[in-house]
Amino acid sequence: MYHAVAHSPARATYGLSVSPGAFAGQMALLADRGFTPLTTAQLAAAWRGGRPLPPRPVLITFDDGYEGVHRHALPVLAGHGFTATLFASTGWLRGAHETPGALDLMLDWGQLRELAAAGWEIGGHSHTHPQLDQLTTGRLRFEVEHCRDLLTDELGHPPVSFAYPYGYSSRRVRDTVRAAGFGVSLAVGNALAARRQGPHALRRVTVRRSTTDAEFARLVEGRALGRLFARDRALTKGYAVVRRSRRALTKAIEACV
Repeated sequence: MYHAVAHSPARATYGLSVSPGAFAGQMALLADRGFTPLTTAQLAAAWRGGRPLPPRPVLITFDDGYEGVHRHALPVLAGHGFTATLFASTGWLRGAHETPGALDLMLDWGQLRELAAAGWEIGGHSHTHPQLDQLTTGRLRFEVEHCRDLLTDELGHPPVSFAYPYGYSSRRVRDTVRAAGFGVSLAVGNALAARRQGPHALRRVTVRRSTTDAEFARLVEGRALGRLFARDRALTKGYAVVRRSRRALTKAIEACV
């Protein structure tokens, strides 16, 4: 799971960004070790159809829609013949549907179409990138369905996959995403994806600015993930309690309206 790819990203995206040089080295490692990138839709179709996966399958995903993905990541992936999936927050993209809140320079819709034309899958990532499990039911449906509708209108076909902003979901969120027609959804979890997780809770591992070459090599081989992401998992568990309390308050407010 990548976010921004940039030499000098905004402060808000710095920790979850990677430099163009680091990204190029990471993709070279995947190529040298014989990995075969798939789109999220291709993985889901293979699992659903019982078809064998190619040797050493890997998903390369980008969240949000930062402009550096087009500027820096696209040519690197094209050079290796790799595909990827970008999950777009439609309200953050530059253009007619733009809303406030983007953390850095974002893609415009023309660049998004160029990624799609290059063979990338474009999935949904909500409209304004909220914590979906904290929203009222009406707002949740808007975030998911408006994102779907804009991608359908702008790209000419409905998106197949969805990634939860911040990785947060709940049964209510997953049901809403499924009902909107998304056939597969990705969380974070910082673990390898597996069929037993189900099509709407597949896990990913985070690549960030601080990820060293040695850590990336262990990450893609699925080694020592517990140690690499121990702090992330501890924070996730603690914040889950906070989110459940906030959602309970939201439900109480909804009941009173």
